[in-house]
Amino acid sequence: MPPDSEVEVRRSKRRRRTVSAYREGDRIIVLIPASLTRRQEAEWVETMVARIEKSERRKRPTDDDLHERAVALSDEYLGGLAQPVSVRWVDNQRSRWGSCTPGDKTIRLSARLQGMPSWVVDYVLVHELAHLLAPGHDAAFWAWVDRYPHAEKAKGYLLGWSAAARVEDLPGGDVD
Repeated sequence: MPPDSEVEVRRSKRRRRTVSAYREGDRIIVLIPASLTRRQEAEWVETMVARIEKSERRKRPTDDDLHERAVALSDEYLGGLAQPVSVRWVDNQRSRWGSCTPGDKTIRLSARLQGMPSWVVDYVLVHELAHLLAPGHDAAFWAWVDRYPHAEKAKGYLLGWSAAARVEDLPGGDVD
């Protein structure tokens, strides 16, 4: 759990057996039955915070995880021809989902992708990997990208997310 996170326990007389938890900003909210003892509460809080943290780690792969995933995607869809030197998350991409510098073979993905479905992140990785093979957005480039079976679905997902973000006045984004 990030150091500035806090845990808030909410007891409910209506809740009989179930315990649940979710993140609300920097806080983790744990919902428990009012009948639990303080010791039971402490055990459940520890369990539920661990579950939330595990889930969040799965949704936010490290830079090393991203690099491994990019290499695996290159092997699977691009014949292993696209070999990035580094792949990392960045916080400064507010109008793009990802970028690639073919000259030094580096790929950067917007941190806004963290928590999105893995097939969407994979699409952005394949898109950026394809730039290592075809720098522009010509027919050859799109032929590489279209080898990824979820390309069209992911494009639609990102377009929908961007449209919703514009409506809510949030930063949208383009791949590339």
